[in-house]
Parts: sequence; C-alpha cells; structure tokens
Amino acid sequence: MGALNHKLLRDLWRIKGQAGAIALVVAVGVLLLVMMSGMISSLDETRRTYYERYRLADVFAPVVRAPEKMLERLAAIPGVDAVEGRIQGGALVEIAGQDMPVRAQIVSLPPWREPRLNGVYLADGRMPQAGRTEEVLLLRSFAKAHGLTLGDHLSATMHGSRRDFRIVGIAQAPEFLFTIAPGEFVPDDARFAVIWMNQDALEAAYDLKGAFNEALLKLERGAQVEPVLAAADALLDRYGGLGSYALEDQLSNRFLSEEIKGLRTTSSVVPPIFMAVAAFLLYIVVSRMVQSEREQIGLIKAFGYTDWEVSLHYIKLVVAIALFGAALGCAGGVWSGRLLAGVYQAVYHFPFLVFRVEPSSFVSGVAVSVLAAMAGGLLVLRQVFALTPAVAMRPPAPADYSRSGALNARLKRWLDQPSRMVLRRVVRNPGRVFGAVLGIAAGMGLSSAQLTVMSGFDDTLDQTFDVIDRSDVAVTFFEQMPDKTAFALQHLPGVIEVEPTRSVSAVLRHGTESYRGGITGLMPGARLSRAVDADHADIPMPDAGIVLAKALADILKVGPGDQIMVEVLEGRRPVLEVPVARIADTLLGAPAFMKLDVLNRELNEPGRITGAYLRVDAQAYPALFAALKDVPSVAGVSRKSDSRAAMKKLMDSGAGTMRFIMAAIAGIITFGIVYNTARISFGEQARDLASLRVMGFTQGEAAFILLGELAIVVFLAIPLGVAIGYGLSFLVAAGFSTDLYQISTDFKPDTYGLAGGAVVAAAILSGWLVKRDIEKVDLVATLKTRE
Repeated sequence: MGALNHKLLRDLWRIKGQAGAIALVVAVGVLLLVMMSGMISSLDETRRTYYERYRLADVFAPVVRAPEKMLERLAAIPGVDAVEGRIQGGALVEIAGQDMPVRAQIVSLPPWREPRLNGVYLADGRMPQAGRTEEVLLLRSFAKAHGLTLGDHLSATMHGSRRDFRIVGIAQAPEFLFTIAPGEFVPDDARFAVIWMNQDALEAAYDLKGAFNEALLKLERGAQVEPVLAAADALLDRYGGLGSYALEDQLSNRFLSEEIKGLRTTSSVVPPIFMAVAAFLLYIVVSRMVQSEREQIGLIKAFGYTDWEVSLHYIKLVVAIALFGAALGCAGGVWSGRLLAGVYQAVYHFPFLVFRVEPSSFVSGVAVSVLAAMAGGLLVLRQVFALTPAVAMRPPAPADYSRSGALNARLKRWLDQPSRMVLRRVVRNPGRVFGAVLGIAAGMGLSSAQLTVMSGFDDTLDQTFDVIDRSDVAVTFFEQMPDKTAFALQHLPGVIEVEPTRSVSAVLRHGTESYRGGITGLMPGARLSRAVDADHADIPMPDAGIVLAKALADILKVGPGDQIMVEVLEGRRPVLEVPVARIADTLLGAPAFMKLDVLNRELNEPGRITGAYLRVDAQAYPALFAALKDVPSVAGVSRKSDSRAAMKKLMDSGAGTMRFIMAAIAGIITFGIVYNTARISFGEQARDLASLRVMGFTQGEAAFILLGELAIVVFLAIPLGVAIGYGLSFLVAAGFSTDLYQISTDFKPDTYGLAGGAVVAAAILSGWLVKRDIEKVDLVATLKTRE
C-alpha cells in the first residue's frame, strides 16, 4: 500500500464522525432510490403478471342489452383475439348488525367452464356449481372487512327483489384491485362488495336470457385500441351501447396507474435533493480539509508527487465515503422495500407481490452517489493545483484585522472576550459561515416541506368534507328518476334538507387531450354539495357552459372561455360542444359541473335526477337507512363520515405511506447536517481551542467559543430554511398529488416552527456530543504539528 493510501485510511479514521454523517445523507438518497425504483418495478411486474395470468380484458364494452350473437361480430373486429360476454348489475347487500345497506356489483360466471377473460383467483373454497343459483363467490377484501367466511349467508336486493345466497368461495380478481362504488371516487373495502354467481341465475334476475350487458375484448399483440373501440361502439350502438373504454380507463387499473405514476414522480424529485445536499457537504469537508492540510500538501508535492496524484487522493476520500453510504443505502433500500411490499399487497389486494430490485437500480444508486460525491470534490481540486510546495509549506499569512479596531472597541462595552471571539470568527469567515448556513437550511427545508405535505393531506380532507361537501348522506338511484323523487326523500325519517343532483357519464375532449369521467348537475345556490373557487367562495352555476375542476382543466389544458367536446355515454349519447365558464378548486377527484336544468336541457331530458344529497338528524340514521332499504330504486347510500374515513385510509396507505417515511428520513438528514457542521467546525478549531486552554481558558469557555458559532449559524439558517421548505413543498406536493386528490400547500407557521424546533434540538444534541470531544482533547498532541 502506497504512502498516500496509508494517509487516506488515517484521514478517514480521523474524520469518522463527519464521514459518517455525510455517508448517512448519501445512504438515505440511495435508500429512497432503491426502495422506490424497486417498488415501481415490482408493482409493474406484478400487475403485468396478474393481468396476463387471469386474462384481464383490454377493452370493456358495456351495453343495455345485446344478443349473444353479437359476440361473434365483435370477435370479427380486426385486432381482436378473444371475446367474452357477461352480465353484471347492481345490488344492495344487508350486513347483520349494520343499519346502512352496502352496495354490490354482481358479476356472472359462465356455466361449466372458466371465463375466457377476466378470470377469478380463488383464495378459499370452491367455484359455484352449475345449477346452484344460491351459491356465490365473494370478494376477499369485503369478506375480510366484515368477517364473512365460507358457508355464511348473504341477503341482497337485486332488480327490486330480495335474494338469499350462500358463500362457497372467497375470490380476488385483477379488475377489482380497488373496489369503488358507482358514483363515488373513494375505494372502500367495507362499503362495496363484488359477488360472482352463475350466469343462468343472473339471466333470470335481470331478464337477460340469451343476452349480455357487457362485452370483454382481448386484443392481439400490437393491435391499436382506438379502432377497436370505434368498431365496438358502432356494433353495439343500436343495443344501447354505453361507450366502450380501454383498460387504461378502467377504474381499478386507473387507481393503480396513478399510484405508480406518483411513485415515479416522487422518486425523480426527492432522491436527487438528498444527493445534492450530500455533494454540498462533501464540498465543504474537502475544501476545509485542503485548507487545513496545505502544509502537508506542499510537503507531499516536494517529495515528487504530482498535482494529479494529490488530487486523486482527495477524490478517493470522497468516493470512499460515497461508496460506504451507497452500500448502506442499497441494504436499507432492500430491507425497507420488502416491508413496504407487504403494505402494498394488503392495500391493492394482490394475491402475490414479491419485492424485487433490478440490478440497474443498485448500479444507478451507486453511480449517482459516486458522481454526486465527485461533483462536490472536483470543485476543490483547483485549490490543490494552486498550491506550490514553497508557498504551501509556509504558514498562511495572518488575516488583516486592523480595520476592525473600532468595532472591537464598541464590542468590549457589551460582550465578553469569548463572545467577541465568536462574533469575529463569524464576521471574518463569511463564505464558510454561509456554506454552513446553507447546509442546515437545506436540511430544515426538507423537513418543513415534508411536514407541510403531511398537513396538506389533512387540509385536503377538511376542505373537501367540511367546506365543499356539507351533506350527511348521499343517495344514488339505479336509473334516472323524476325530480319529484327528491320531494319523496324529504319525507323520510330524520331528513332535514334534500338537494337533488344528476351525474352523467361522458368523455370530455379538447384537442388531443381527453378524460373519461362525468358531469354533475347541481342545483342553483347548492348548499350541500358545492363548487368553490380558490377562496372557498361559491361558484354560481352558469346559465350556459361548464365548470371544470382545476385538476381536470390541467388534464384537458383548457381555461375559461375555451370550448370542449362532451361525448355523453348514456341515453341517446349526444355529442355536445360547451364553453368552459369557470375553474373550480376541488381537491378530490376531477369533476365537471353544470347547472342541473341546463344539463337536462342539453340532454333533452328535463326534470331528471340520479341522486340526492341529504342533511340528516344524526339520531334518525337507523330509521332512515331502514326506510331506504325498502325503496327499490335506491342503488346505494353513503354516509359522509364513512367516505372521509375511507379517503384518509387511502391517503395513509400505498404511496401515502411514503410521506411518513420521507418525513422521518428528512429529520435524520437534518440531524446529520447539523452534526456534520459542528464536527467540521471542531476539526478546524481543535488547535486554536487547545491553545486557548493552555492560555488559561476553561473547558466551558472553549466550548462556548465553538458552540456559539454553531448557535449563530443555526439562527441564520432557520429563516432561510423556511424559504427553501416553502419552495420544496410545491415539488413534493406535486409528486403526491394524483387525479384522485390534490395536496394543498398553504403556508402553515406551525409546521415551519416544528421544523425549526427540530433543527434547534439537533443543534443542542450535536453541541453536547461535540462538547464531550472537547473535554477529551489531548492538549499536547493537538498542539503538535501533524506530519
């Protein structure tokens, strides 16, 4: 081993505290990169395998009623590989001990064979036997939520008649990774069931003998989906086609895609921030080390070592620290990824999910960390090249402090000698102090941004369910109903106020952009379900035009005054061209609003509603739900408190879990940066502090001189950290926002106060650790010139 390599090992041991703090920053960045990239690839691979193994359709074509012979014509469409027809419908399920009825989707199973498409994974039990109309499969997540097992009985109201069923199997399916009740946008395992039963039983229940109301199409490899959608719509239009759609628009798949998209966005934003902080810290450490070792560098060069050899020594130093951090990060990324995989499997109801990291993730993690470290180290190489042996081996010229005489005289009146020494050191080294301030501010910015986003999740819930939605209960109907139905609801037990509404499925288009969703018709002056602007003021429904949620306006790339195309997917399926009147500040979903009578007029269907929002006396809930169970037209009942709890559960799981992980990591990083700053300052001043001790200063006075500078740096870093955190909060919030919900980023003084308090606490702990080192200093050894 060469002399410089021996020196490298000694240097690493000497700065082990600083090196460990920097390696921790690098490790965190690599951990997030490995964990998130592994999670993305695992979710992608699991989804692809699950979809292929159980033959999930590429195209879904709902229809009112079509004869089975149409399946042959659908199969003849160019690009179609396989076709399956099935029957599905809505139902209300009664759960023992629960007042409110639960919505369910009933799906048919073909007799005597496995489904060609959209297969079912049987988690427990067996398939229903042909001819046994009372036997059903129940979705595993719903069964688990209510404690239902094999052999239990269910009572459900289907198409106006009540039926009793026996559970013979517990199932999962790739099309129901998320279970979302019609008319809602929040998945909830406990409030929506999926039931599979024999096709002949459903044919009788829904009067669809020899017919189907949904066609499933699997495409050939490489086939274009758009021509198939157009051909399927053309064939099914005369039978009441409701608009075919591709797998990418299927609700469950859309939720999962949004989750993966959010992970990708977060992984592209957060790890680079940590790497940039690590590069900056390495720059500070190496540049100060070069300054403190100028005499050694001069001596090394005098012995014949070239500038490049000396520079390579310091590059090896930063690379060694980066590699150690990267190794820790890779191991931590695999460990944390496996833990997170269990969370994702439970949330998304995969029958299997194995966390697997591609080798490229490890390679990229190590490469990024090394490149970031080298970027920080290369910036100081010019200092090495600039040092000639003759100049470097001389002590540096003392600084000229003659101009500060008047300042010293003034300070003597107010400050004692140790305090003046602290202040002079800060004033005379502005560049070094600014670097320390910036490093701590960056750490505080990461923490405050995470805290702001965590608060933003709660704000999204509060604004949506307290400001925008003021109802207590929402009721939806199986089909369009006359508006006088709302008056009938007014007379149900406990109902204080009724506000009718209408929802229409539609595809909204603007240029090349499109979004499959719907339009909600609101009453003038709506009070229970409102459209609001950024200031939470009501947006009056215009007499002409449409009001879009901000998220939807961003997707379609439209603003007020622009024209959009609305392709209605029900009834006569008209195509409307309407202007955008306003942009609403909704935080959940991507809805579009129109005035109720204007929407009905555009559809040429006056006086029609599909649901209503109710304000209800809380004491009358049991009587109200019992009355709604006996109304055949009611498709579902949802309580706002249940929707809020489901939304919070969704935000706190899956990608939402990452915000807790990242907040904890940001706190660790903040401590690492503060501790590293204190260690660097101690390393620079160890000789000076030892000299002061010899001159008669006490340990407490010597510690005050060192820690006083840290206190000033922290004091200056906190306001800068607030500014950095505010800017970062928008980037982090954008990474967590999806089509389902948008995270608000309002300025919250308490979150920044908490982040600042964490920095102060980290400074106190770091100061205590460094003070212990001051007390252990060997004065004689420290005052010796290190060869």
